[in-house]
Formats: sequence, C-alpha cells, structure tokens
Amino acid sequence: MKRLLLLLFLLALIPPSAFLTGCHSAGAGSTAASRQQFKTYPLRGKVVSTNEAKGEVTIDHQAIPGFMSAMTMPYKLRDNRILPDLHPGDLLTADLLVSQTPDAAVFVDHIVIIGQAKADYRPAAQFHVPEAGDVVPDFPLTNQDGHTIHLSQFHGKALLLTFIYTRCPLPDFCPRVTRNFAILEKSLAANPGLYAKTHLLCVSFDPDGDTPDRLKSYRETYMGSAAPEAFGHWEFAAPAKHGLPAMAQFFDLGLTNETDGTITHTLSTTLIGPDGKVVRFYPGNEWTAEELLKDVAALYPPK
Repeated sequence: MKRLLLLLFLLALIPPSAFLTGCHSAGAGSTAASRQQFKTYPLRGKVVSTNEAKGEVTIDHQAIPGFMSAMTMPYKLRDNRILPDLHPGDLLTADLLVSQTPDAAVFVDHIVIIGQAKADYRPAAQFHVPEAGDVVPDFPLTNQDGHTIHLSQFHGKALLLTFIYTRCPLPDFCPRVTRNFAILEKSLAANPGLYAKTHLLCVSFDPDGDTPDRLKSYRETYMGSAAPEAFGHWEFAAPAKHGLPAMAQFFDLGLTNETDGTITHTLSTTLIGPDGKVVRFYPGNEWTAEELLKDVAALYPPK
C-alpha cells in the first residue's frame, strides 16, 4: 500500500513534458527526462474515466506480473491527443513504462483499444488479440533477399514471429526483441533436432525504410554473418505498404507514424504451431528467450 501511495503521489507531480516519447529518438531539443530509460510492462484493462486537464486515464487493470497486483489507478498519457478516443468501459492493451531513475516516473503509452464501449465510436482499425487456436492468415512478405515469402510455407514447423523496425532507437524496444531472437537462434542451433522443426521471422512495420538490403544489414549486426545460409533459419521481411494494416490488425500491433518520420508502436510476438494456428501470444517485451524456447520445446515432447 505504501508503494501504491508513493506511486500515486509521484504521478500527480510529474508534468507531461517529463515523459519519454514512445519509440522516438532524443533530438537536440529533448530534455534530460526524455532520455531516461524505462522498464516496460504489458497492461490490460478497462477505462474507468479520463481527465483531459491532467492528461490522465484511470484504468481498472489486471495484475501486472513483476510490478503490481490488479487495481484501479490513474495514469499519465504520453500523448494526450488520444484522450477523445478513450471512453469509460473501453477495453485496451497498453505499455506501462516505469522510469529506472530515482524520480520513478510512470506513464501509459501505445494504447490499443480492443473493445469499444461507446456504441457510436468507430476507431480507424479494429484490433485483434491473437488467441490459441486462431488460424493465422497467409500474409505475403518480401524477405532480406528480395524474395516473396508467405507464412503458409512454414507450415510443418513452429514459427516464432515478431515485429521490429530497424531505426528504432530505444534499447528496450526493437533492439531488445532482436537481441532475444539472436539468443533464441543460438539456443535452437545447439539443439539440431529442435532447430530443424522451427523458424524465426522478424517482420518490419516500416516497409518504406526497411528495404531488403537494410534488413540484411540489420540482421548481420546481431549475428555477425553475411553468408546466405545465415538467413536459412532466421529471416527478416516486410509486408507491402498496402498489406501492413491487415497484418498489424491481426497481430494486435498499434502503429502511429509521427510528423518527424519516426514510428510509435506496440510490441507483438507470436508462436505459431506447425498447423498454422496460434499457440501463444506474447504482448510487450517482457518475455525472455528462455521462455520462448521452453514453449517451442513443449510442442515436440520427447518420445
């Protein structure tokens, strides 16, 4: 309770200008606060109320593993412009960002409305939260070699699919996800039997900037190999621009293109079974390579 009271007190004191801006890089005019490092927790809950004057949304949310139990609390928003799109009763997912510095700044970012309570409200996109058993559409992509690939071609193997974009500057977002995939790739390679039954795929949501050459170079940064066979098990790809909205909608990926050319986004990783159906969905970035490896191995129990 003392921790909760302290958190509420700090939230009331922190001005909106002290908060980090999504997945943006810090420009020359950025404050020191905007360059703080935050730990990210996935949040799910229901909107109770909004306060435009304070730039807050009160959320009745589920327990946040590793941080707090289920409760109802007001949270500051990174972007107050979304307040008119939030209504009491709306169901949402979001990222809860907690400062790793003594000021203990906390705010909510990357909100995705997954259920609307206001009957006359129609968001630009209806997002879908992948659940076990969902059939994954056969989305086409262009990989790092410029070749067209389809998700259906990986049927028969366990496919781990995540989303990144190569210009993402925050180490706790896309780079963290890619590092975990690099660990996973090396761990799977140490188990030839499991390696042959799996495939890794990083999908960029920046088809304009992430060309095949750029994706290839990005992957080499994490694995240190330019050999063609290096991509045989872990590929990087991007959908066509017109195909991105449908893919983002299915995988619960919230995206906002900012005026300065950067992208504010949520994080989404999915384990797809050999039958092309969702096995498990991992929102945010709190999962570990060890956790994913365990879930993949569970699909192929020893005989």
